[in-house]
Amino acid sequence: MSTREKTSEELLLQEEVSTQNEIVLHNDDVNTFDHVIETLIYACDHTAEQAEQCAMLVHYKGKCTVKTGLYDDLKPRCSMLLEAGLSAEIV
Repeated sequence: MSTREKTSEELLLQEEVSTQNEIVLHNDDVNTFDHVIETLIYACDHTAEQAEQCAMLVHYKGKCTVKTGLYDDLKPRCSMLLEAGLSAEIV
């Protein structure tokens, strides 16, 4: 493989990685675990187990990435989390 091909492949890989965004959910003292879990199942298509694990991470670590993907897919999901009273952002 030539140097030019390898450089081109690395550049394509970097571009693909950089198009991924994340929804980060932040801890608060207002919402119950059940509400957070139900909202993650609804808004992010989590399984009950995924949602429970994310809720625990948010509680103990202060934040957790709950969904990764393209911005256009994440924006409505983040809006659903915000409308449900959760604290979330796309990074």
